[in-house]
Amino acid sequence: MSVALVTTFYGSVLANMIAAPISNRLKAKHDDEMIVKELIMEGVLSIQSGENPKYIREKLNSYITYAERGVSGAAEVEEGGKKSKRKRK
Repeated sequence: MSVALVTTFYGSVLANMIAAPISNRLKAKHDDEMIVKELIMEGVLSIQSGENPKYIREKLNSYITYAERGVSGAAEVEEGGKKSKRKRK
């Protein structure tokens, strides 16, 4: 009887302390990969249909966060979402 309780305890500890965190990390990586694949698919289909490149860029930028977009996206976040009124050269 005590062996069954000990193995049940070990199984519970193993599941909650080792298997669950690994599962969560794998799920997060899977979700990231699916977003990238959707981004690629949307871009390829847009190019194939002959859409305007500027429109394609805006559509694909909607898949990623401002921080991932680079300089222009980060500047918008720092300014509270408003675009800068500086003149471009």
